Amino acid sequence: MKQNYFFILLCAFALLINCKGDESTFSEDPAPTVIQTGKVEGKVTANNGTKPIGGAIVFTIDSNHKVYHTYSDANGNFSLTAPEGSTTLHIQTGDGRNFRTEIPVTVKKNETITVPVTESKLTQVAKMAYVKGNYDEIEDIVTALGYTATEITYQDLKNLNKISQYDIIFLNCGSRGITETGTSTPSNDVLVYTNLSTFVTNGGSLYSSDWASAYLVGGDTNTNMCNAAGGFINDNLLCLKNIGTATTYANCSVSNAALATAVGFNTLDITYDIGQWEKIQTYDSSFWEVLVEKNNEPLMIRTGNYNDPNAQSVAVGTAANNNQMTICHHTGNGNNITITIDASTWPSHQAHGDTQGPCSGGNSSSGKIYYTTFHNHATGNIGKTEPILEYVILNL
Repeated sequence: MKQNYFFILLCAFALLINCKGDESTFSEDPAPTVIQTGKVEGKVTANNGTKPIGGAIVFTIDSNHKVYHTYSDANGNFSLTAPEGSTTLHIQTGDGRNFRTEIPVTVKKNETITVPVTESKLTQVAKMAYVKGNYDEIEDIVTALGYTATEITYQDLKNLNKISQYDIIFLNCGSRGITETGTSTPSNDVLVYTNLSTFVTNGGSLYSSDWASAYLVGGDTNTNMCNAAGGFINDNLLCLKNIGTATTYANCSVSNAALATAVGFNTLDITYDIGQWEKIQTYDSSFWEVLVEKNNEPLMIRTGNYNDPNAQSVAVGTAANNNQMTICHHTGNGNNITITIDASTWPSHQAHGDTQGPCSGGNSSSGKIYYTTFHNHATGNIGKTEPILEYVILNL
């Protein structure tokens, strides 16, 4: 009996030792690091220091390349929660290639710091140009925002070396009438179309309004733009007819959520002050994104999908020539944001699963094309279309 009792005690002691285990193998997980944060607040304005900019992304990147971000509201205001310590506050519109600002800040634990408006103005990085028009003066809006655009001519569009100096080119309505022959269209000027195709393929962006659609799809104001000669965008991607009348489109819809948030409204009236404006008949929805519409009729569209595989490779603009690159950052909650970063930090972002190019898809090296059936009027108030055109300028 005593032997059995001793054996039981021996087994119990062995079991106790085994349960305790090897501390080097079964040590508890260390307590997670608590990240102390504070807030950074401010207001994003255009370079003129007064016009508020909505829809700008505001972010910081910590030492582990985690991105903390928010967006400015329609009044330009933002409030960003970020880790304490010295960091850089980035403010960008679009994909950040053409307009961005960097501000050194020191975030304090559980405190709110305010960035002076003089420091949070959105800076123009891009070099911009415009072709003068008869009915559209987008350059006036550019100037009012405190930015600069250089006038170029129709003849300059025939010189690839000339236009490749720029990141953005604005093609005003009626600008196609200013040619060397005085005719109303680029007609079959293949060199102009080829150069614009090369420009976009290599990262340049275009704004084209109303009759300036001839640069995109060919034709002139007296013909059906569908299946017309010329242009560099295939007719199956976009078809227009100059059948619009002088009228007001009431209760148009801002169908793009980011645009609606940036401008602070989702409906507006659009006044067409001249007749024979180019109405969009058909478009490829896999190529174009509709931003503004009236009863499913697109009035403003954009694409980042254009790419000409036969275009020559050329360096375009200045925005990409300062060791910057555009990436799609994948956040921890499953959302994706497009930002432009210092290229030297790319390996760390890549290790986190980020990808090159914008999150919206399309060709990562190509530029954007915005087309609007409306534009700013040479005389008269254009109402709510003005902030929409400001958005176009800052997001090309």
